[in-house]
Amino acid sequence: MPKIRNPNSPHSRYKGLEVLPNDHGLPVPKLPSGREWTRAERDQWAQWWESPQAGKWDESYVPTVAVILTYYGKILDGTATRDHLTEYRQLATALGLTADGMKRLGWVFEGDE
Repeated sequence: MPKIRNPNSPHSRYKGLEVLPNDHGLPVPKLPSGREWTRAERDQWAQWWESPQAGKWDESYVPTVAVILTYYGKILDGTATRDHLTEYRQLATALGLTADGMKRLGWVFEGDE
């Protein structure tokens, strides 16, 4: 049987990382007005705002998440340019929605510590 990880060990790769709870209990903000959102975009909006990472975001993140959502829509409908893909990847990382972003921000999911 493997040894149980000790995040307080001086050699632990998890030491000093912030554990994000699986359920942050915060409401999903309304989508910004100004355009029609597709069903897929609405679903993705809810998924991102219900994610553990969203527990670290406040209302000031709404425009940024809306921008990444527009890039997501372009990727889905096949109209994304190279610039859209680059911006999407950069925003996803900055918001902690990628493994690299989680690492850079010092976050781990509850249960992974």
